[in-house]
Amino acid sequence: YDYYNAFMYETEVIKLLEDLFRRMNPVIMAGGSGLYINAVCHGIDDIPTVEPAVRQEMKELYAWEGIEGLRSLLKKVDPEYYKKADLRNPKRLLKALEITVQAGRPYSSFLTQTRKQRPFRILKAGLDLPREELYDRINRRVDRMIETGLMEEARRLYPHRNTNALNTVGYKELFDYFDKKISLDEAITRIKANTRKYARKQLTWFRKDPDIRWFHPEEKDKIIEWIESSI
Repeated sequence: YDYYNAFMYETEVIKLLEDLFRRMNPVIMAGGSGLYINAVCHGIDDIPTVEPAVRQEMKELYAWEGIEGLRSLLKKVDPEYYKKADLRNPKRLLKALEITVQAGRPYSSFLTQTRKQRPFRILKAGLDLPREELYDRINRRVDRMIETGLMEEARRLYPHRNTNALNTVGYKELFDYFDKKISLDEAITRIKANTRKYARKQLTWFRKDPDIRWFHPEEKDKIIEWIESSI
């Protein structure tokens, strides 16, 4: 499994869009990852690939000194990012330290947030559901995923369970079930709970974007009317 990041995604999608716009207009892009959507719409800095040895070094630091060790090192090597980092999230701290060590310059220096000019206009439509209805849909979606093969998919990927890309909701809970750490019922319950938690984080991200126009998913005519009046 190859390393992949938002900058690589941006590069591939922009190239694809050039081809799509030659054949159709408008182009509709759907997605849930705010970072990756933002990379396509506004660009992202080219962050270097971290070598396995550097990643292992930071993992060992975390294992020996815990999150306090990560915080202490980050404060020393990148005080600017330290001021705004989520200091309770070891995954974020590890990423910042890995890139800082790999590049030999602070992680914050890559976060210039300079918007790239795109040769196309962007309209952002957000789909908003009442919280209770959203949670119910998430729970039913997880049940359908289990029924249609998520277990088998996770079992095929189990030999690669330590790959960072597989440390995601749906896989990691089933990996714990395969390891006999939890029951299947508990794994499914955790997938639902963690998916709801992820949905809340994504909504928080998107609600900070003033360019998004929000609609109920059933307001199809309003969405089409808004798009047609805006292009």
